[in-house]
Amino acid sequence: MHSQEVTYFGAFIAGLLSFLSPCVLPLIPSYITYITGLSFADLQSEHPSHKVRQTAMLHSLAFILGFTVVFVLLGASATYLGSFMNQHAGFLRKAGGILVVLLGVHVTGLVPIHMLLGEKRITLHRKPAGFAGTFLVGLAFAAGWTPCIGPILAAILMVAATEENVYHGIVLLLIYSLGLGIPFFLSSLAMHQFIVAFQRFKKYIRLFEICTGLFLMLIGVTIYFNWLSRFAGAVTSLFGG
Repeated sequence: MHSQEVTYFGAFIAGLLSFLSPCVLPLIPSYITYITGLSFADLQSEHPSHKVRQTAMLHSLAFILGFTVVFVLLGASATYLGSFMNQHAGFLRKAGGILVVLLGVHVTGLVPIHMLLGEKRITLHRKPAGFAGTFLVGLAFAAGWTPCIGPILAAILMVAATEENVYHGIVLLLIYSLGLGIPFFLSSLAMHQFIVAFQRFKKYIRLFEICTGLFLMLIGVTIYFNWLSRFAGAVTSLFGG
């Protein structure tokens, strides 16, 4: 397993963590009813009709495409800027690592950083009609920097900034988007099962926040000391690759 594969795996996990974050997970039913125009009763049915499933599937894909476009552009930009400022790579990497560690401390809630407590979210009060409208909602969702998803995304962008070429930054954020988008898509097709699972999961949200913060802090330390290649070597030895 090469360092690149380790990085991509981390990006996918970060996407899953973003989906499970307290500011995204509880709002999934609201997002899905908003983008599909279907009633909550239709979506929550244990055996939804074919039309309901098809509507949920197509609108979910348009929504996922919307936020994926934004995240991928951010990844490409971060990598380009990282390459452009390559002569200061050591300083930027260490500064980025420290920032990600601070973001992780903030996410745990143990030591809240007040400058990160504000919430900047673009809200569309009335969704434009059709799949194009759902795509626009996806764009708005990606621009919705919240205290939860923002630090996780920022950590991935920091990693993208250390990549050698724009292609790797694009792939990194594409994989991050898949980590966020796949569970969203599955939830839209099985809302009843999602509600049942969420009721069981929500009592662990505080623990999850702490684990996510620790994950970010680990990423920050890895960025600071440039340990990705060493970690990849350890994983290779462990699995006999």
